[in-house]
Amino acid sequence: MSESTKLRVAVVFGGRSSEHAVSCATAASVMAAIDKDKYDVIPIGISRDGKWVLESADAERLALTAGHTPEVNHQAAAVVVSNDPAQRRILTAEPHVTPPELGAVDVVFPLLHGPWGEDGTIQGLFEIAGMNYVGSGVLASAVGMDKQYMKIVLSAAALPVTPYVVILPREWENDPEACREAVQALDYPVFVKPARGGSSLGISKVTDREGLDRAVEHAREFDPKVLVETAALGSREVECGVLQRPDGGADASAVAEITGYGTHEFYDFAAKYLGEAGVTLEVPADLKPEVTEQVQQYSVAAFEALGCEGLARVDFFLGRDGRVMIDEINTMPGFTPSSMFPRMWAESGVDYPELVDRLITLALQRPTSLR
Repeated sequence: MSESTKLRVAVVFGGRSSEHAVSCATAASVMAAIDKDKYDVIPIGISRDGKWVLESADAERLALTAGHTPEVNHQAAAVVVSNDPAQRRILTAEPHVTPPELGAVDVVFPLLHGPWGEDGTIQGLFEIAGMNYVGSGVLASAVGMDKQYMKIVLSAAALPVTPYVVILPREWENDPEACREAVQALDYPVFVKPARGGSSLGISKVTDREGLDRAVEHAREFDPKVLVETAALGSREVECGVLQRPDGGADASAVAEITGYGTHEFYDFAAKYLGEAGVTLEVPADLKPEVTEQVQQYSVAAFEALGCEGLARVDFFLGRDGRVMIDEINTMPGFTPSSMFPRMWAESGVDYPELVDRLITLALQRPTSLR
């Protein structure tokens, strides 16, 4: 623990991915909810070009709305993480100046979505630095971020996943017709998405072969590797949160359902984050008890199959035939109070401030390195 009577929490947000603004909004909510009598908060922003800076905790400036897209101030004082595990400190890093210390950090709360943050990269940095941090470790974060390998691992654990095709860069560039034929075998409609993306950015719903090329090129703007999966026409979309217990086990939350997209064809970025009319979410979902139980069991099983820690959100399709299929797992899900993960846990009896506190406590109890 640091020399202060309070625990020191470094909240890290922003980042280089296309989900930069979502991360800022998430951080604003978490920093507002952290118990200031118990924790000192150090807000660390990562700019879009990768610069680490000492940010502010101004919730209004970091909020994501239809009229405001938040961004880390890249002109703020630069900071670096000490790579000495014995120190566990954050230092300012201005040119030609001896780096003054911001002090020891007890735990890091990385609220980064997408590549260079949710994908195991920053988790590896914290492991090297010997810093406790919230959420999954390197392997689970990396596998959870890459939808191709996530599906491979879940299938190996005998968990049902949505049918899919992966389009690698060299395949699309050298033999696009073979890629088109592989997608045709899935049957239309399909969803085309970046293989290592989130927040529904870069996703297109494609109803026929003619729209495929444009959708693949759009996804490739976010990730050179593209994943195409069946749209599971007529299916219901449900989600479930998983929270690790201090004993290492995991519990599943109440199940939620996305019941309306407003003017959108699917649950895209604007529907998720910009508060548009007509988007409806049901918590808890109106499901038969046995279906709810199966979703919860699959959620915990997916969490354990990937070796997740701390938290995760698992997304499902419920087919017209009653089949439950896992679509994906998110190791750092959206985390504003209105996001699905906190709402599902609030319905399960864990309110937002308690949820934040439990995740910090779990991270403090967990050692870094091999475990």
